[in-house]
Amino acid sequence: MEETDWRFKIAHREAWIGVGLAIFNFIWWFGFAYGLGSRPVEEYSYIFGLPDWFFYSCVVGFVLICVLVIVIVKFFFTEVPFDEEGDV
Repeated sequence: MEETDWRFKIAHREAWIGVGLAIFNFIWWFGFAYGLGSRPVEEYSYIFGLPDWFFYSCVVGFVLICVLVIVIVKFFFTEVPFDEEGDV
């Protein structure tokens, strides 16, 4: 029985981290967009001329996800060689 290449284990773990980040991004966006955005328009508060639900869901969410991706890639992802072990 052939043993699984160690690079597939790393790729699998990193793929799950990516899925987790995507789910977190969707929950963040959905929570602020529909949580704060479901109020009547007269009750909206504005930040930099944008409705607060849009500012928190799209602007802050984008910046937060960019920072999280940078931190995750820098500290949790590992560099994996693409060449076969026998090739030099």
